[in-house]
Amino acid sequence: MPGTHIRTIAMTAAGLLSAVTLPMATAGPASATTTAYDSTYYKNAIGKTGASLKSSLHTIISSQTKISYSAVWNALMATDQDPNNSNNVILLYSGVSRAKSLNGGDVGDWNREHTWAKSHGDFGEATGPGTDLHHLRPADVQVNSVRGNKDFDNGGSTVTNGGGSLTDSDSFEPRDADKGDVARMILYMAVRYDGGDGFADLEPNEKVNNGSAAYIGKLSVLKQWSDEDPPSAFEEKRNQVIYDTYQHNRNPFIDHPEWVESIW
Repeated sequence: MPGTHIRTIAMTAAGLLSAVTLPMATAGPASATTTAYDSTYYKNAIGKTGASLKSSLHTIISSQTKISYSAVWNALMATDQDPNNSNNVILLYSGVSRAKSLNGGDVGDWNREHTWAKSHGDFGEATGPGTDLHHLRPADVQVNSVRGNKDFDNGGSTVTNGGGSLTDSDSFEPRDADKGDVARMILYMAVRYDGGDGFADLEPNEKVNNGSAAYIGKLSVLKQWSDEDPPSAFEEKRNQVIYDTYQHNRNPFIDHPEWVESIW
């Protein structure tokens, strides 16, 4: 059976062991999922693949309420609230739980990380891609500075207080628990911003050192990360809060991680 291997276990009625084989699933591509939004929010995308799926999702998620960059502070305090401490937020890359009140630009603070680096496509902090909560996350000021506007790839040296994240001269590798989150945020941005709205057409590619070009790499690595680190309960709740309270649009790759492979 593809994607499985055989584990031998067994037991007779008397409790004695005998040979019985059972299949045990191993990690593989994300299987198709079904959500409560398939018959409503995603109804025009269901059953599509490739460019047709991407186009349909772009139309769906482009209907959103935009917020200002200053409003992002309070929004992140809700979207990224520590489920075990309502006074704190969980920081991207490091995984640290830090007081909501420590938002700012000093050492020990957390600030607003643009996962799709705002220089890649030169959208800055403009309302739209510069304020889209689906890729904005709280991050430690110093760890955020280390990431800078680097592309994403595997390898490098340990980031101080980075929770296991790595970096080199031209790329950043988040800690394992955030790899899928990063991938799905990047791919959301690529679908949401396609050259309309007066902004650049954002796309993933296979390069690093993309600079101010409207690309972020590496796509093959991002696809691997999305597959190996499926959506967590924290990520799913975050998606719901953004949908219910702020932008009223969703990240489709959290709801349907298999759509990553369908499009790319």
